[in-house]
Amino acid sequence: MEDSVRKHILAISVFQWVLTFLLMGICFTIIIIYLLFTSLWVIPVVYFTWFYFDWDTPCRGGRRSEWVRRWTVWKHFRDYFPIKLISSSPLSPDRNYVLGCHPHGILATSSFCNFATEATGFSERYPGVRPWLAVLAGIFKMPIYRDYLMSAGIAPVSKDSLKYILTCCGTGNAVFIVVGGAAESLKSTPGQHVVTLSGRKGFVRLALENGADLVPVYCFGENDIYEQVQFSEGSLGWKLQLLFQKHVGFAPCLFKGTGVFGDGSWGLNPFPRPLTSVVGKPIRLPRSPVPSEEEVTYYHKLYIEGLKQLFDEYKVSCGLSANDILQII
Repeated sequence: MEDSVRKHILAISVFQWVLTFLLMGICFTIIIIYLLFTSLWVIPVVYFTWFYFDWDTPCRGGRRSEWVRRWTVWKHFRDYFPIKLISSSPLSPDRNYVLGCHPHGILATSSFCNFATEATGFSERYPGVRPWLAVLAGIFKMPIYRDYLMSAGIAPVSKDSLKYILTCCGTGNAVFIVVGGAAESLKSTPGQHVVTLSGRKGFVRLALENGADLVPVYCFGENDIYEQVQFSEGSLGWKLQLLFQKHVGFAPCLFKGTGVFGDGSWGLNPFPRPLTSVVGKPIRLPRSPVPSEEEVTYYHKLYIEGLKQLFDEYKVSCGLSANDILQII
């Protein structure tokens, strides 16, 4: 009985996160607007007044809360899969870092757990280093949701936001960017190791401009926790995904997981399969305020080599076959 209860607690802890990710921003936006037309109109008026003056806070380091990052629910979240964090090399608190996380998967689950919470002990593994998980900037325009995200140390993945962290917050800052974005999420298929990286050089340029070290991160198992419906090229679903990807910055996808209570039914909860994020070795970069294309290309190539080496070194210990190959597109 105790095992059954614990299993349900773990599943519910993940389900609340999935619902938060998918619905919290939209729901609170609707509620706040609705209250404007009720006798409680003063509440949204006060909030929107404060919202106006607080507009730039997400791009100025946000409001991190160690209390939120250390909630017990995140430990249950971790144990559901389970999720592990492996450090292949120390990170010095005297340097700043730009870390690329691969692959994106459907919801970047392992990146959230490892870098937006303390469930896997990031601060203990890297004393003096502050993690910042960078996500789509548009969601910081949603009331309430933006404050919740900031409390976890999540920042907009915009140039101004990340430059502020790397230049105005001292040293010991680690900015985690899920580089593949929407394009990569559409290729999330169990058993596949495909990374959208060949044309993604903005994070390298960011690191050079601010004198930050580059660090590859690979999240083994990220593509295995959901099954995605793949639309055929030219279909209506495929066209809608491209449209959203181009104009909104994310691509809606149809995915299926398991039921909350693990009864074999389909649902929104991810399948409880192991996730392991391995943080690679830093690549030292010089500070170059206006980097040339040659510089960017050179360090981008070094980064890809480091990512491949990281994948090959840890793939067997993380449950893959020695024959598995990381595909860079």
